[in-house]
Amino acid sequence: MNLFFKPIIFLGTAILLLSAYHPAIAGQTIKDQSETSETLETITVTAQKQEENIQDVPMGITAFTAQGIDDAKIESLSDLADFVPNLTIFDGGASGNNTPSMRGVHAPFSTLTLSTGLFIDGVPVQSIAGFEATFLDIERVEVLRGPQGTLYGKNTEAGVINIITRQPDNNFNGSLSANIGTLLSSENDDRLTQTYAINLSGPIQTDKLFFGLAGKFYQKDGFIENTATGEPADDREHWFGRAHLRWTPTDQLDISFIATQLKYDEGGLNANLTEYGASLYGLPAPDYRKVSSNFKGENNSSRQTQSLKINYEINEAFQLTSVTSRRVHHDRMTNDWDFSSATLSHNDKKNEYSTLSQELRLNYDNGGVKWIAGVYGDKDESEYNAETLTRINDRDIDSNTYAVFTNLTYPLSQRFSLTGGLRYEKTEKDLQDHIKARSADGSWNALTPKFALEYRPLPGIMTYISASKGYRAGGFNLFAADSEYDTFDEEELWNYEIGVKNTFFNNRLVVNACIFLMDISDMQVTQKISEDKSYLTNAAEATGKGVELELTGKITTGLTVMAGFGYTHIEFDDFKDKFGTGDYQGNTSPYSPEYTFNIGAQYRWENGFYARADLVGYGEMYFGTTNKYKRDPYQIVNAKIGYETEHFDIYLYGKNIFDEKYDSINGDCITYSNPGEVGLQVTYRL
Repeated sequence: MNLFFKPIIFLGTAILLLSAYHPAIAGQTIKDQSETSETLETITVTAQKQEENIQDVPMGITAFTAQGIDDAKIESLSDLADFVPNLTIFDGGASGNNTPSMRGVHAPFSTLTLSTGLFIDGVPVQSIAGFEATFLDIERVEVLRGPQGTLYGKNTEAGVINIITRQPDNNFNGSLSANIGTLLSSENDDRLTQTYAINLSGPIQTDKLFFGLAGKFYQKDGFIENTATGEPADDREHWFGRAHLRWTPTDQLDISFIATQLKYDEGGLNANLTEYGASLYGLPAPDYRKVSSNFKGENNSSRQTQSLKINYEINEAFQLTSVTSRRVHHDRMTNDWDFSSATLSHNDKKNEYSTLSQELRLNYDNGGVKWIAGVYGDKDESEYNAETLTRINDRDIDSNTYAVFTNLTYPLSQRFSLTGGLRYEKTEKDLQDHIKARSADGSWNALTPKFALEYRPLPGIMTYISASKGYRAGGFNLFAADSEYDTFDEEELWNYEIGVKNTFFNNRLVVNACIFLMDISDMQVTQKISEDKSYLTNAAEATGKGVELELTGKITTGLTVMAGFGYTHIEFDDFKDKFGTGDYQGNTSPYSPEYTFNIGAQYRWENGFYARADLVGYGEMYFGTTNKYKRDPYQIVNAKIGYETEHFDIYLYGKNIFDEKYDSINGDCITYSNPGEVGLQVTYRL
């Protein structure tokens, strides 16, 4: 059966099954229920750092409310990506070691930077280290597709993920939840998964002072067996806590301080050698999901953040906002990269990444005219300490970034609006190699403009055309032996987009679509310099193109259907190795799935029963510029059914209920996909 027919058949089957349990659904149409049915919730976002209806934002954007996050059982960035067109989170084999790919744009791992920015309550995540979020007591998540350099700066050339936690207020709110589940497949006897979460918030002094507390414990038994010890090799355990203090001394002033702590206590990688990788070490081919390591893998990393956000409403038109943050990620990991009883490739790393950032902006909103002006600065300090059997690395990289930016939306008429923005940003970096007594420095700057023209031909319909520039800052080749390759320059991307946002039937059907073209220059790629040396350079040019479609419909009271589809193709226009015959012109850029899709349906009965089913799919994806290795297309099915009351919910859930395997094989290494999971979820709310 053609792959593209499967989502349509699945959606139709889901609607028929749900209809069978509620006769009022069958035979009715949107038209004859328009007076009695509920409408879709209107979502307000701050994607452009001002409050707007999501349907008025001229870009591809997907947003999730707190209820939507719970309904879809989104518990990680990988779960989030399943419901966002053209977003993929690639599993690096260990918790907190994930990398995003948006519209096919992916930063090489060795750059240690990102192509898609992550912001949690305004705190920027600037490195792949600790690229993770704990979804607990969330108010809203916004995923912005396309370059966001104008308002968000470096390392947002492909998009931004904004996570906003819930603000405490005069109402006492709290919940306690527990998830107990089992893995559908494992090489070990224990298959337990469990999650416990609690949050509590409310007033300390009515109208003036509020608090919020949240905590979460997550544990999953490993599914890879270490035959040398008879124990799991990849067990997972997380501890997370957040404290929030909010002070509103006047009606105009709102001050929030948030502190978080995340701690890992885990085993090794969910990875192994391939048959080819084993042959390189002279080892026999390993069994599936079995290793024989004589060196215990551990992940004892941790992360702390503190942020202070101050909002001051000067008057009805002007608002001043300050966001100050500190983020520290301690990377503490040991791994056996030969995965065997031999002592061939062991690694012990103790790295630390810290960022201090400050943003100050002035917002204006009056009579349809909106503008923002702001300044931004950050200071990054990174310490890289890693020890292998043959080498010790001890390097520091210090970085400073300064930026000024502005953005203006101006209504030209009742139907036309113009948006324009510009950011100037400069990044300076210094490298110190304490082993080789070597130093290097680099400086990069960029202007990132954005233009968009909106047209509203009819009520509920908005079309737009836009052009925007994004960039990823330059950096260092940490192991370069030739000073010519100490640094690589920034990568730049121009995105041209045409889109339409439609709201039909009194906000009961939303259909959004866009097409885009990307011109990527000075692409950061790994280039072969000599027979035994490869470095990051700006050797490639590429062109990308794609489409995105999202649909949400309220079919009848309680019944909602949703669908999303994204297609991307990024092709190298020019890319050759300096040594050898490697010519990659015409190849597909790696870590770029050909397509993504999701289709789902959910129903809330008035008597409290709830049901939901989702089909998620990803297209073919290549690893490496040679396009020699790839991951085949795959689909997974998630389901959830339960009973809800005012204070108490209970569900049976399933993730990847058919236990589909979608391992990633990249030359000498295989990263195993997570097994399916089923379990029981219970929630109690105050």
